[in-house]
Amino acid sequence: MVDRKPCAGGIVFDDDRRLLVIRRGQPPSEGAWSVPGGRCKPGEPAADACVREVAEETGLVVAVERFAGRVERAAPSGGSYVIDDFVCRVTGGRLQPGDDAADARWVTRLEFLALELAPGLHEALADWGLLPD
Repeated sequence: MVDRKPCAGGIVFDDDRRLLVIRRGQPPSEGAWSVPGGRCKPGEPAADACVREVAEETGLVVAVERFAGRVERAAPSGGSYVIDDFVCRVTGGRLQPGDDAADARWVTRLEFLALELAPGLHEALADWGLLPD
């Protein structure tokens, strides 16, 4: 049986439809850019984990607007991460990297495409129609 670890991520845009991204400070994909997110705590709904992880990694308070999609990625220790991603809007806070995020910023589409991205991020966002402007 494959160990499937539930995770959640936040797809957050500002008023100019720039995307919020973080530079991962820990495996998997350490050093690559991704949307903020992480593992769900035992019994924690994915949407709640999304809000918590965005706050921990970016300092921003968000509200979930809708489910965006699900991806599954290999976990470094074996098994897989099952990641439920949610479109969110900022309701408060101040942008600053925290927890296991080495950096956090808003990016345009051109800036996004120039970054070293976590595997599958561009494809998933494109499939869901959620690339930045």
